This record gives sequence, structure tokens and C-alpha cells, in this order.
Amino acid sequence: MGRLQPQALDLEEAVLGALLIDSNAFAEVCEVLEPESFYDKRNQWVYAAIRTLALKQQPVDTLTVMEELKKMGKYEEAGGQPYVVQLSRKMVSTAHLKYHAQIIRQKYLARQLISFASKVEDLAFDDAQDVEELLQMAESDLFKLAQKNEKSDFTQIDPIINAIGEQLRAAAARQDGIPGIASGYTELDKITSGWQNGDLVILAARPAMGKTAFALSMAKNMAIDNGIPVGFFSLEMSRMQLGMRLLSNVSEIPGEKLKTGQLAPYEWQQLDAGMAKFFGKPLYIDETPSLTIFEFQTKARRLVREHGVKVIMIDYLQLMDAGDSRIGNRQEAVSMISRSLKQMAKELNIPILALSQVNREGSKREGDEGKRPQLTDLRESGAIEQDADLVIFIHRPEYYHLGGEEKRGLAEIIIAKHRNGATGIVELKFIHSFAAFRNITDSIIESSHNGGDAELSASSDVSGMPDVPLSDDPLAGIVPSGSAQDSEPPF
Repeated sequence: MGRLQPQALDLEEAVLGALLIDSNAFAEVCEVLEPESFYDKRNQWVYAAIRTLALKQQPVDTLTVMEELKKMGKYEEAGGQPYVVQLSRKMVSTAHLKYHAQIIRQKYLARQLISFASKVEDLAFDDAQDVEELLQMAESDLFKLAQKNEKSDFTQIDPIINAIGEQLRAAAARQDGIPGIASGYTELDKITSGWQNGDLVILAARPAMGKTAFALSMAKNMAIDNGIPVGFFSLEMSRMQLGMRLLSNVSEIPGEKLKTGQLAPYEWQQLDAGMAKFFGKPLYIDETPSLTIFEFQTKARRLVREHGVKVIMIDYLQLMDAGDSRIGNRQEAVSMISRSLKQMAKELNIPILALSQVNREGSKREGDEGKRPQLTDLRESGAIEQDADLVIFIHRPEYYHLGGEEKRGLAEIIIAKHRNGATGIVELKFIHSFAAFRNITDSIIESSHNGGDAELSASSDVSGMPDVPLSDDPLAGIVPSGSAQDSEPPF
């Protein structure tokens, strides 16, 4: 447009002059300025030479900088001796050095914004460019640019200790004493101390073990029972299917009955009471199929920014799209997705719980110990185990006709990896008829099981079950279901 790019050449020369004269000056600006922060190419090379010398703890002056420029092969490009000597005479004072460096950085970021806007404009005029992809790319690039302006500084230990003290007092004030976000499962929370901010938690299971049911049960415990804002991304089931599952879970009415609507009068009362618990609760569901990691990042940021979401769940990781056609195979794609989820957990400072599949080969091992999933069973990528702070498996022995009467209606929650704590196994009730997990000590509305015992009803549909996944669709015949191959148990 014929306009001059944002720049502050006088300040660039003044800052470089200060660095050439004062041996302590570099420490003032090293976290603020990069070579590309300077507009003048000569200044970029001079600063690069100064930085190299300073990092090597070598003296910085006009002579050493000129020698370093020669080693870099940029002596003439940087203006040679006349320019370097000229810079050494430009210093006014080091009193405002950091302030001057901040101005140079602001000018650099302004130039970056102009370049970004120009790139987006050019792509927007391109008819071959997909607008949705452009929006995702633009938001991602803009966010990266914004991150460049956020510099973390050193923190003296006092505020850190004070913050820890406040956190401990807050945990002590809570009845459960859990410093993180409680899952609602007492014994599990004792081991994990709740889900911690910045953690990536992988919830993995073989088909028909109930991983979606477990995630929804936790979402119910958090959002419906305790008002903790939860974001739930479902890549396989529709929001109506999820809503039906949650309603069955909360009202404790079997999903098969909810499908037909053939309820007894007392069950209609149960249903009305269950539905009333949902209204106004902070549970946010997204049903975008083939969700790309870029779309997820955009939506996750909005959930945290606009709705104060404290935990995000994804069902499930292997259905996400890396959104990069250059990635050659699925293993690389899963690795990229896993790494991105960990980065998002850290960026947003919330726990992200991602469901994951487990290889079927493990189910061919013999005995109860053999049937239990292991870290090596995680499907498609060792990066999942590497990136995860916790890896938790769901295992139901009775599915494999193991454990006898003692294991009827029980599920093992196996904490196989815990980066910051202990591992172990926690037992929960699995109520098959409304696909819910409960604490061992929780009471269940027996009338909703046609008068039968809760544990008996929870496992009666499983005895004699073939070793294949069952339908995951609580609205079978009404709403199209997801992949039968990787489905969860029915209601």
C-alpha cells in the first residue's frame, strides 16, 4: 500500500550501542529480543553476533563482534568496521534499555501482524482455498503470534510457596480433600488426587468394556452433580444418543425402556426428576465427526474462555483427524494428535481426558492377568503412552467369564501409568442396564431394574455374552449408530 513498515531504527542503534559498551546489558534484553526483532538487516547480524558471544560467555565489544561477524561470514553484510564502530557511539544511556527493547519488539510484532494479514487476504482471494480450513489456519497462526508476546519471567520462590499454601488450604477445606478435579469415584480420586490441571489423561479399553459409559459417568459426576463445567467432544455418537445415555444414567432407568417410552407411572416420576437435574448445568457437548486437531484447539479455547470449562473429554482419540495431508501414515497422525492434546492441556491449564482404543491382540492372552490390558496394548502409537500423564484402563473380568461370582457386576479401573503418583487398581460397580459406573458403596434404585438386585441386573445381560462388541446405540433403529466394530456395551 506504499506505507512504511513499523520500525524504530534510532532505538535499534541505541540498544546495540549499549550492548557493545556495557557487558551486563545483554542480560536485560536477551528474553525480549531475537535477531529478527530488528528491522535493519545489518542490526539483525550484529545482534546475532553479540548474542553468540554472550552465550559463550566471551567479551562483547566492537573488536570481538567484528571477529564473530567474520566467522559467521556476515562481516560485509553487517556493514563492516565503519557500521559497528558507528553503533558503539550511538549509546545514550542504559537506564531505559529494557523499555527501548520492548518498543523494538512491539514494532516487530506489528510487522508480523501485517505479514499475517496479507497472507490471509491473499488466500481468501484464492477460489481454490477452503474457507473453513483458512479460518482454522488463521486462528492457529494468530494464536501462535500472540504467544510470542507472552514471555515467562523468573519467579522468586515466595509467591510459589504462598500459592502452594493456598492450594493446600483449599484442599483441606474440601470435604474430600482432593486438590484436583474429583472424578466422583472415591477410591480412584485417592490415588490420582483428582484430575490435575495441565495433565493429559488417557482412558483406554477394548471394545465393549464401557469407556464411553465411564467418561459419561464422570461427566455426570462433575457437571450434573457438582456444577463443574465440562466440555465433551463426541466423534462417534450423536448428541441425542449421548443425552439419552446421560438421562438413563441420572434417572437410573434402563435405556431399553427409555427407547420405547413404555414407562410405569413411578418411572415417569423418576424421569421427570432426572431431567430436572440437567437444566442449567455446565455440560457442553460437541458432536463434530472427523474433528481435526485444529478445530478442537479452536473450540477448546472458546469453551475455556467463554464458559469457564475446567475439564475436557474426547471420545475418542483415534477418530480425530490430524488435519495435515503431509502426514504419511496413521501412526504419525496419532502421534501428532496425542502431542497436540498434551500441549493444549498445558496451554489451557486444564485436564484433558481422551478415550483411546486398545489392540485386540491382548484379548487373546489367557487368564485374568493376561486379559488385563497393558501399556503395550495402546493402539497405533507409542507416543500416546509417552505424552500421557496418566494411562487408565477399564477391564471387566466377567466379560471374559473370569473371576466367577466375586467379579459379577464389577469393573477394574487400572491406573497403569501415573507420572506424578502411584499406580493401582480400583473396583467400581458397572450397571449394565443404564451403562453407568458407580462407587462400590453407592446405592442404586432397585425398582428401575424390574425389582431385581442392582448387581445382578448389572451383570445378567453379560453372562454368556459372546466375545464380540455389542451395539453402542441406545436408540437402535431410530438414530444411526457409530462403528459397530469399536462400540461400547448397550444399555
